[in-house]
Amino acid sequence: AVIEKDLEAVVVLDEEGHAIGFVSQDELVQAYSHGNYEHLTAQEIMTDGLPQVPPDIPISAAAQLMQDQGLRVFFLTHHAGGIVYPAALITYKHFLRHLMVNEMTELKDLGIRADRKAPLDAFFERRDAQKTQAKNLHLE
Repeated sequence: AVIEKDLEAVVVLDEEGHAIGFVSQDELVQAYSHGNYEHLTAQEIMTDGLPQVPPDIPISAAAQLMQDQGLRVFFLTHHAGGIVYPAALITYKHFLRHLMVNEMTELKDLGIRADRKAPLDAFFERRDAQKTQAKNLHLE
């Protein structure tokens, strides 16, 4: 998923759905360099915990914190029912995109006001498409 979706990192969840760590490109390369990586699990190579920043932090401050902590990703989380849910992430790529834009409209795919479907709408759309596909397969 990291390479296929061009992600800097993915979150590792425990059996109850709690975020317990993350695997970034750094952890993957480190596992690869040690050899015998084919049988390693995400929990074996992950970094424990989620490095977090508040959602209202200035982007330049987040960049400085990343530099100070030697990280390439920060997570923004949501807390509900005693569970920490990763809601978003910010990476070097986001900083570089922000640096290169001429107009803020070029970043309309990022952030809370991004020009994209709401998560529930996307879920319902995928669900309905799967139902239609299953129905069509059943009719054949």
